[in-house]
Amino acid sequence: MTTEPQIIDVDHSGKPRRFVFVLMDDFTMLCFAAALESLRIANRTAGKELYTWKIIAEGGEEATCSNGCSFRVADDLVELERDDTVMLCGGINVQAATTKRVLNWLRREARRGARIAGLCTAGYTMAKAGLLDGKKATIHWENQDSFAEEFEEVELTKSVFVVDGQRITTAGGTASIDLMIKLIADEHGEELANAVADILIYSAIRTDQDTQRLSIPTRIGVRHPKLSRVIQMMEQNIEEPISPAILARDVGMSTRQLERLFRRYLSRSPKRYYMELRLQKARNLLMQTDMTVINVALACGFASPSHFSKCYRSHYDTTPYRERGSHSARLSV
Repeated sequence: MTTEPQIIDVDHSGKPRRFVFVLMDDFTMLCFAAALESLRIANRTAGKELYTWKIIAEGGEEATCSNGCSFRVADDLVELERDDTVMLCGGINVQAATTKRVLNWLRREARRGARIAGLCTAGYTMAKAGLLDGKKATIHWENQDSFAEEFEEVELTKSVFVVDGQRITTAGGTASIDLMIKLIADEHGEELANAVADILIYSAIRTDQDTQRLSIPTRIGVRHPKLSRVIQMMEQNIEEPISPAILARDVGMSTRQLERLFRRYLSRSPKRYYMELRLQKARNLLMQTDMTVINVALACGFASPSHFSKCYRSHYDTTPYRERGSHSARLSV
């Protein structure tokens, strides 16, 4: 048995705002569903049609998300109405999904004045189309390293979502809810927006000032301020690694104390932990960019390709060149 929600009185006599969801190949279902459901619930809670939506994709027939589910879409990449808001839904393998036709369509709609949002990894596609030049933006944390390397003209942040004029980007997942709550609040007030969050059982609404990743203590499962500070310094200095002696000195410890701290809480040495961070970034760059292996090595603090290859093989049981080749093969399938 379902009960009707309490109707929130909203002063709205104009035309409903339409959102056009563009589903790219391998898009993430969660970011799409979270945004769409927020609009549906807003209509239900207001007792009137505040929003309408249309779902389209390149080809105009079907789009498949990263979990394998397929959706029939209403149309191809057609010309939109001037007041439409484009919701570009990205996911894994976003580079392959960023086709020339999608880029040309986005540029055309941008010239016509459309408000364009990139959900999850779709910020990459927007940047590739030149829509984020000189603007603030965000993207899922797994794609931050490669995005920063490729799009230096974009002011990349680690925010949950960013609204910069007519350009909007989100970090993916439940960040879609945070964005939609803000958009609903801007147009129809906090009361309706909070009611939508309540129905979604979404009690921790985030703003564009919130960052997308868990804090370091939460991620590593340890609440030790000096350990957290050292890891933060490591994460911020991948290209030019800092020696353990300097890391220890900067948090008021001896090198031996730092060594004991890492072994007690993380079961590895500071040097090993730092190496794993650098290799993780290297793997992201190999799989998400066209950077040469030499440039990836330099970006991750390795002085020579041979040393990089040796460390990479030891950790991932494959070479950087094979990693790049196998990923390219998967994209072409």
